[in-house]
Amino acid sequence: MSLGYQAVPSFFSQDDPFAQPTVIGALPPRFGLLDDSPDRWSTFKQKISQLNANANDGAVYKVFYLGRHGQGFHNVAEARYGTKLWNEYWAALNGDGELVWGPDPLLTDVGEEQAKEAHAAWAAEIPSGALLPEKLYTSPMTRAMHTNDITFEGLYAGSRPTVTIVENCREHYGKHTCDKRQTRTRIHADFPQLIFEEGFAEEDELWTPVRETEAHIDERARKVLDRVFDQDPETFISITAHGGIVNGILRVIGRNDYALPTGGVLPVVIKAIPVT
Repeated sequence: MSLGYQAVPSFFSQDDPFAQPTVIGALPPRFGLLDDSPDRWSTFKQKISQLNANANDGAVYKVFYLGRHGQGFHNVAEARYGTKLWNEYWAALNGDGELVWGPDPLLTDVGEEQAKEAHAAWAAEIPSGALLPEKLYTSPMTRAMHTNDITFEGLYAGSRPTVTIVENCREHYGKHTCDKRQTRTRIHADFPQLIFEEGFAEEDELWTPVRETEAHIDERARKVLDRVFDQDPETFISITAHGGIVNGILRVIGRNDYALPTGGVLPVVIKAIPVT
């Protein structure tokens, strides 16, 4: 049995199909939750619980916090040269003699600060009852794993939930050297606290000199959702990743693309429906 997916609107300001990311910003107050009452998060949790309890069609509802990594050196380079020249020439190189963006660039100082701001945004909502993600996923790109670490470090009263590296959470790949990942051995050396999904390959077997199609991004995004809804009983899920795969998830659930700024968090409520 396969699953179909739908966005469930009216909880967050970003749910508005005419929402403007440049106006809303990377980290709006309450992550964009429309309810600003003192008990807003307990009310939100109760509404999600009611949706699951009352579902009569086999549906399951989950809340996803889709995070985009902080600024990386490739973002600086694209801003320097412009998107057209970046895509046509510079993105296929590893650097320009000053900046190094490939393969797998690091966060800039600005990017680290953006991740700290995401951490602060979570910390600010915990006193109001915000439920921290019960399950954490990350892209295998360094900029995403580093952002995830900074974002959630020290927020949990007990031990932090295990963070799983999932290949399909990676950015739109191919041609651009910034989207070629490190080896499994290198990733484990740099982030020993993270665990790999089953079957994670030693080498990057996906990256090629040919750019991935949007249709294939959407296919990967669907597989990410399938994994979560098939395997995870938890309701509140975090995925720290990239703009490309975030938009793939949005397209799969019937939403428009959303230009999430670096370091931003986009919450979405997703309904999964069995399709026979």
